[in-house]
Amino acid sequence: MGNRPGYVYIMASGRNGTIYIGVTSNLAKRVWEHREGVVPGFTKSYDCKLLVWFVAFDDIQDARAHELRMKKWNRAWKLREIEENNPLWNDLYTTLAP
Repeated sequence: MGNRPGYVYIMASGRNGTIYIGVTSNLAKRVWEHREGVVPGFTKSYDCKLLVWFVAFDDIQDARAHELRMKKWNRAWKLREIEENNPLWNDLYTTLAP
């Protein structure tokens, strides 16, 4: 069996609001779960329902390693990553294929 792809993503409560970094092998499903609040935890508690940034990896292990690096970044670096790729903080969930 080959490697499965993975995604690192950032959910936000709003522009410059609370942010959450996660990793998943099924981005559309995981973002839907955050948006609907079906899994208790940080994103549900802080109302992080907007997908504002994501990147795809060919191998989920690479995605996990990148997520761990990003979680060590200071907030300014995380905000810059979002702003460079999504300056209006649009909800990217609508751009994901069904």
